[in-house]
Amino acid sequence: MPLYSVLDLSPVLEGGDAAQAFRNTVDLAQHAERWGYHRYWLAEHHNIPGIASAATSIVIGHVAGATQRIRVGSGGVMLPNHAPLVIAEQFGTLESLYPGRIDLGLGRAPGTDQMTMRALRRSLQSSGDTFPEDVVELQSYFHAEDRGRRDVQAVPGKGLEVPLYLLGSSDFSAQLAAHLGLPFAFASHFAPDYLHAALALYRRGFRPSPAHARPHVIVGVGLYLAESDAAAHRLFTSAQQATLKLIRGFPGLLPPPVESMEGLWTPGEEAAIKHRSSYSVVGSPAAVQQRLEEIMEETAADELIAVAQIYDHQARLRAYELGAEIFRTLLSA
Repeated sequence: MPLYSVLDLSPVLEGGDAAQAFRNTVDLAQHAERWGYHRYWLAEHHNIPGIASAATSIVIGHVAGATQRIRVGSGGVMLPNHAPLVIAEQFGTLESLYPGRIDLGLGRAPGTDQMTMRALRRSLQSSGDTFPEDVVELQSYFHAEDRGRRDVQAVPGKGLEVPLYLLGSSDFSAQLAAHLGLPFAFASHFAPDYLHAALALYRRGFRPSPAHARPHVIVGVGLYLAESDAAAHRLFTSAQQATLKLIRGFPGLLPPPVESMEGLWTPGEEAAIKHRSSYSVVGSPAAVQQRLEEIMEETAADELIAVAQIYDHQARLRAYELGAEIFRTLLSA
């Protein structure tokens, strides 16, 4: 049976701050647990004023400590920004504190701009992509047996077998996930172009692993639900404005909604943003249910993970509540 989950960027609102963002994150996670969402993921981004989850493992621990059953993890940690041993220690610590509830989703992108990459001590003149090797190294730290690594151990971490997921918006991570026998999450909520090609490559090339006998596909969707289509489209303008600032090179805090985007973007910007958000479901429950049915049918996803960059926290809660009702309806059909 397909699963439904939450992806949270801990949005920092205009007029608010990171402390408020984290309070909202915990509140949403507690509600999501009650509404039956399977997992709650947080994403690593840097130098983006509207996203508070840069120190992702810390926020994961905060959320896990405030909930009881829901899985909590990263969607994802940008592994090239970190030494694999450090991530193994961080997530080994989380798994030790909250056993059986921690996920480690891994991304290959830096999650930031080139200037910030330098501040993260990343080389811009790398001789090659070491992501595959880094993933394998990270896996090795969680194995119970040494497998040749006798001098360096993740403490805590060794023997905990924290589940890994690969995230991507192209075919690179899809092929690597297939080769390693790992679940694969596609970032279709903001980069839909290679969704079907990547899923086909992943499923066709999947090699069963000790942890996963079959492929597991997670598809990202934007979720902008309200009692009416008009209300939902108004809520969605906050995310559209934030994306507009991002593509112009001036990311900012999540702005309040506006009645219309007309006059705020050029025709080219409008087309680009609408294309990027083609896997955002926006509207009343009836409209959203129809679109979610289409996405589930065309992707055959094992899981949908929903992100809602909505300015008003109560409206955001309501979107996820209505979403849970729709997901339950679809899964019981």
